[in-house]
This record gives sequence, structure tokens and C-alpha cells, in this order.
Amino acid sequence: MATQASPVTQTPTRRFSPGQTVMTLGVDELVRQGRLNPAPYLRRHLGGDWGDLDDSDRRQNDAALKSGEDRLFSSYQVAPDLKLWIITERDRSVTTLLLPSEY
Repeated sequence: MATQASPVTQTPTRRFSPGQTVMTLGVDELVRQGRLNPAPYLRRHLGGDWGDLDDSDRRQNDAALKSGEDRLFSSYQVAPDLKLWIITERDRSVTTLLLPSEY
């Protein structure tokens, strides 16, 4: 998966460190086209708002946040035809913004 580094803005409600934040080429292209501003979704992810997940996936994320033993995953329906996924690796070294088709 090709990625591009992107700066992270610290917010007061951040519940964990994202490590290096990167985006896939697909997300980068949507940003360049003005079709996606990923910043509010990244803030939600870092604040523990997992987006459009079912209760089981939310509980799994909450447990992973406490234990640090699993990755953190969020899904956001940005537009009817656009979904953004954000995944923070288990060791919190990297957070990736990607489209589901790029997984």
C-alpha cells in the first residue's frame, strides 16, 4: 500500500497517540480534488468516536484502547458514495487513512 505522510494536529480530546499519520493514494487524490477533508474524521478517531461501527466493533475498539493489544478501526460515511476508514496499528506507531477499496 502506497502512503504519504501527513501532519497531525493535536486536539485536547485525543485519547491516544496516532504515531505517524499517513494516507493512501486514493485518499490523497480525493483531498487534492477537494472532495474530502479528512481532518475532522481523524479528530473523531483520536477522540474514540469510531464512526459507523456496530456495538460489537465499538466494544472491541474500546477494549483495544485500554489494553493496547489490538489495532483501532473507525469507519465514517463521508458521503453517500464515499466511506473513509482509519486504522491505528496495535503498537500505535502508524495511523492510516484509506478507502475500503484500498484495504
